[in-house]
Amino acid sequence: KHTTAAINFISPSKYHIHRQSLHNSYLKFSREKKGRVAFMGGSITEHGAWRGKIEDYLKNRFPDTDFEFINAGISSTGSTPGAFRLEQDVLSKGPIDLFFEEAAVNDEVNGFDGRAQLRGMEGIIRHALSRYHNMDVVMLHFIDPPKLEIYKNGAVPEVILNHEKVAERYKVNSIHLAREISDRIVAGEFNWKDDFKDLHPSPFGHEIYARSINVFLDDAFALAASGSPEPASRPLPKVLDSFSYTSGRYLPVNQAKNVINWSFVEKWSPKDGASTRKRYVNIPAMLAEVSGAEMKLDFTGKAIGICIASGPDAGMIEYSIDGAPYKKVDLFTQWSGGLHLPWYVMLNNELEDKKHTVLIRTLSDKNDKSKGNACRILHFLVN
Repeated sequence: KHTTAAINFISPSKYHIHRQSLHNSYLKFSREKKGRVAFMGGSITEHGAWRGKIEDYLKNRFPDTDFEFINAGISSTGSTPGAFRLEQDVLSKGPIDLFFEEAAVNDEVNGFDGRAQLRGMEGIIRHALSRYHNMDVVMLHFIDPPKLEIYKNGAVPEVILNHEKVAERYKVNSIHLAREISDRIVAGEFNWKDDFKDLHPSPFGHEIYARSINVFLDDAFALAASGSPEPASRPLPKVLDSFSYTSGRYLPVNQAKNVINWSFVEKWSPKDGASTRKRYVNIPAMLAEVSGAEMKLDFTGKAIGICIASGPDAGMIEYSIDGAPYKKVDLFTQWSGGLHLPWYVMLNNELEDKKHTVLIRTLSDKNDKSKGNACRILHFLVN
């Protein structure tokens, strides 16, 4: 059905924003013959055929280079989870030369508001660049059905506008794949239902993603090849939002104190047969499966949150920071019925940067759809 000509009406380059070229990674790959490339995002990255095609492109483009590829894609995660797991899943692997980051689908699907979209993405980009100054970054904006409608009406999705504020401030490259797919569908090159199929694209959809990214890499490396023989310095600009998660990290769950009716488990895995996500199972957890469980945590920073496994029996908690009135949170999500979903709940992300204490307790109230009162904390989140 698809001929090569049929998907060549529009040039992919139209959707590429080159802000910093790929000068530094080009020098590393071509001179030192070594390269570390990381891919961070949700399920489209974790299981994405596009990622394998980009790895193949790089190996073919630099045949003598010894590459290490890091797949830091985890289903269901967007930029807020990304900002807190960046250290463990990406930066701890050593200096990264080329970093692909995507969160435009999950930031929207998971209901993170505009402020969180910016704070999460700025958290990732600033933290990464402050650790490894020479890193080249490519931000990818993938497509889902709501974005198709927004583009059709002549607007730009809010999540992409927020992520682009970060890309512009930090002068990182971006590829507007969502707009490209939308324009190609409007131009009649293919359609969503039969060809692209889903926000987890068909093999054909991954081919379109990979082709556009390959064209971007071709252009960027050609530019880099004619540039200076010295790495480009990347001074950090003024922060966009002082509450962005620019030093987001995990605190171990066993740092909780005054623990009543919680149990610490060295390697948590569910007993109810519901599925899990990789890297969020067989890890330490604090478990409370009844109401009335209490704990206290001392921490230092501007934000505190919890990463939980929100499964079929996820309950409700209430929390108080520094003696403030208790606030209530429902831990059950629209996906919890059949999945112990890794869910990142920010309790307060606008604190003064000093020592704080949070009290957390489980409640007897629960969501109508939930089977219980459980709270399973896998990580504390501190910025």
